[in-house]
Amino acid sequence: MRILSKISGNMLAASLLAIVTSFSVNASDLSPRFIDADGDMVADAPTDPSEWVDPKTLVFAYTPAEDPALYVDVWEGFLKHMEAVTGKRVRYFPVQSYAAQVEAMRAGRLHIAGINTGSVPLAVNCAGFVPFAMMAYKDGSFGYEMEIITHPDSGISAIEDIRGRSLAFTAPTSNSGYKAPSALLSAEFNMVADVDYKPYFSGAHDNSILGVINRDYDAAAIANSVLKRMIARGIVRPESYKTIYTSGTFPTTAYGYIYNLKPELAEKIKEAFFTFDWEGSKLLEAFGETSGEQFIPITYKEHWEVIRTVDKAMGVKYNCD
Repeated sequence: MRILSKISGNMLAASLLAIVTSFSVNASDLSPRFIDADGDMVADAPTDPSEWVDPKTLVFAYTPAEDPALYVDVWEGFLKHMEAVTGKRVRYFPVQSYAAQVEAMRAGRLHIAGINTGSVPLAVNCAGFVPFAMMAYKDGSFGYEMEIITHPDSGISAIEDIRGRSLAFTAPTSNSGYKAPSALLSAEFNMVADVDYKPYFSGAHDNSILGVINRDYDAAAIANSVLKRMIARGIVRPESYKTIYTSGTFPTTAYGYIYNLKPELAEKIKEAFFTFDWEGSKLLEAFGETSGEQFIPITYKEHWEVIRTVDKAMGVKYNCD
């Protein structure tokens, strides 16, 4: 499974969230092995009960936007709640990369996941991921912004100053860490990787942030939700970097399950998310100020439209074989 992408210039307007959609972003890209009879753009559960999966142990993974080991303890209370609701044992699986997480679900080894924004279309279309929840604040607001940051002493004060310099991305499937900034640089500034700047892939947002602070990269495109968490943990000092670009708001990590779970079990998993008590929890401590204080219902068709638009603008295609 691989992603084939190319950057197509002049496809974006001044704001990444105001892209002129002269093409359909609601056409299904699902792998032929899935069925979407209801038109919601995600795989339907099999109609044959013999094809349903009802494991004794459910496996959960959170997106590896940062060191996966950081979140084993953070998710422990939530997973115990899910065990009580589903009657199943739930195990935390610390995946090391976006691609590994999607491939684990595609292979049937991962049942429930929080998947990073940019990888959600790949997971939906190639792995049968069914997103249904997202973190949000008490007022219902949600999301994060893509920022391009640099070291205060880099001499870079605007995007144009990145010409001839190095720019760190995270991974090809990341929205804020690659797809959105690549589209922005190409469409608005006529800047192409390996021609106008030297691109690097750091593997994760925290790697890119620390790489800028330590002057390994001249600049980096990152998700500011990760940056805020690193500041809150004392890993990053606000004066150790500066922001030269901030995008509009994108949807954040999507939570969902693999399409072929027994429907009654899938409903119990949803129930676990929407009945979790955040008050005093480690989830609230870790995410409350940067991502949200509750789980809210979402749909891939509605909430990921802007991400599909960015993918279309970049010519991203998925090979699910």
